[in-house]
Amino acid sequence: MSSGHHRWVVDEPAIPFDVGILYEDADIIVVDKPHFLPTTPRGMWYRQTALMRLRSMYHDDAITPAHRLDRATAGVVVFVRNPALRGTFQMLFQNRQVHKTYECLAPLAPVRERRSVGITEPLAPPRAFPLRRRSHITKLRGVIQAFEEPEAINACTLVDIADDQTAQIAQTVLTAQSAQSVPTAPTAQSTTSAPSAHLVMPLAPWGLRAYHLEPLTGKTHQLRVHMNALGLPILGDDIYPRLMDRPYDDFSMPLQLVARELRFIDPRDGTPRVFRSQVPLEVPTGWSALRSLA
Repeated sequence: MSSGHHRWVVDEPAIPFDVGILYEDADIIVVDKPHFLPTTPRGMWYRQTALMRLRSMYHDDAITPAHRLDRATAGVVVFVRNPALRGTFQMLFQNRQVHKTYECLAPLAPVRERRSVGITEPLAPPRAFPLRRRSHITKLRGVIQAFEEPEAINACTLVDIADDQTAQIAQTVLTAQSAQSVPTAPTAQSTTSAPSAHLVMPLAPWGLRAYHLEPLTGKTHQLRVHMNALGLPILGDDIYPRLMDRPYDDFSMPLQLVARELRFIDPRDGTPRVFRSQVPLEVPTGWSALRSLA
C-alpha cells in the first residue's frame, strides 16, 4: 500500500470514550459521537477518530461520513457504508434537507453586553426567547476563532429555552460517561435509539440554562459564535469568548453542546428518519469554582 493511502501516527493519544451505535443497516451507520473524538482524521488524530474506529469495528474501509461534527461537539453523525449511496446522503446534508437540533448549557442571563455586529430578533416579543440571530461569520484559514463582521448575512440560528425536564441533563461527569457506552444496535427497522436513563437537575441555582439551537445555515463554529455574541457563551467552550490553552488529554470539561437530533426523509425509500443522541449535558464537577470562565 502506498503512503498516499495510509498514514502512521506515532504515540497518538488515546481518547477514552466509546462511539455509540444508534442505528445500522446495509447502507448506513448512525453513531452517537462523544465529546473530544474527531469525526475524521485531522492533525494529530487518525486512529482516534470516529471514522477510523468504525472502519476497524466493521472491517470496512468504504465507510465514509455523510457530514461532520467538530471534535468538541458530541451527538448524532451519519456514516455511509454503501459507496453507491455516498453522494446521495452527502448531498442530503449539503442541500440542507436534514433538520438539525442541538442542545447546550449556557448562562442563565448574558454575562457581557451583546455584540453590535449582527441582528438579534425576538420571535415572540416581549419575551426574549425564542430568538433568531443573524450575522456574517468569517473563518480565516489558520486562525482558530471565527468572528462576526458587518458584511452580508451568511449565518442564521434559532435559539430557544429548553425545559430542564425535557433536556437531557446529567448530574455528574460519571453519569455522562456511563451514558456514552456503546448500546446494542437496534434492528434495521428502527429509526431511533432507546432513551437512556439520566438525572434531571435544576440549573438555575448554578446560573445556567439549557438551550435548544437550530442552525439554519452551516458556518464553521456558528452555534458557538452566535451564543457568544448573545453574551451566552456555551459552558466548556475553550475558544469563545477567548482561547484557552488546555492539554490535549484534559477531558475534564467538555463543551456542553450536543447535536441532539437529526430528522430527514430517507432518500432510499421515503421513510421519515429520526435519530436522537443520548449524550447528556452535564454540569462539571467543581463548576462553582470555575464560573469565572464563562
